[in-house]
Amino acid sequence: MLTSIHFSLYFPLEMFGKKESYNYTNLQSLDRLDTFVGRTTGINGSITTQGSVRVDGQIEGNINVSETIITGNESFIKGIIKSKNAIIAGRVEGNIIVSECIELQPGANVNGDITCGSLIIGKNCFFEGKCHMETKEQTTK
Repeated sequence: MLTSIHFSLYFPLEMFGKKESYNYTNLQSLDRLDTFVGRTTGINGSITTQGSVRVDGQIEGNINVSETIITGNESFIKGIIKSKNAIIAGRVEGNIIVSECIELQPGANVNGDITCGSLIIGKNCFFEGKCHMETKEQTTK
């Protein structure tokens, strides 16, 4: 049985280990997370939040984040993701719309279309879909 939890936490990024790279210059300013979905947490429903989100669990529903969404390598999201930036290390089934930069980290598995300003793809990623590059003004419409 999965539980649903929504709460706010502030974490420095170094707490999440050295396995993940946060090397894109626009993502360097991320210094806190407003929402954290843990590895044993499952959510069935949509999420809308101001700030940044870290997802290590499972979400079935659309996610609308005003800043950055970060997904851990064991995460699973089924739905549409909309955010300013995205760092994807887990599995996503659905379209991703990012106004600035999306980074697919090693091991990421994305099955859906990506609309973004810029795209970084690491080694050993799986991406099945279309990628449409737009300016920030086009993606926020």
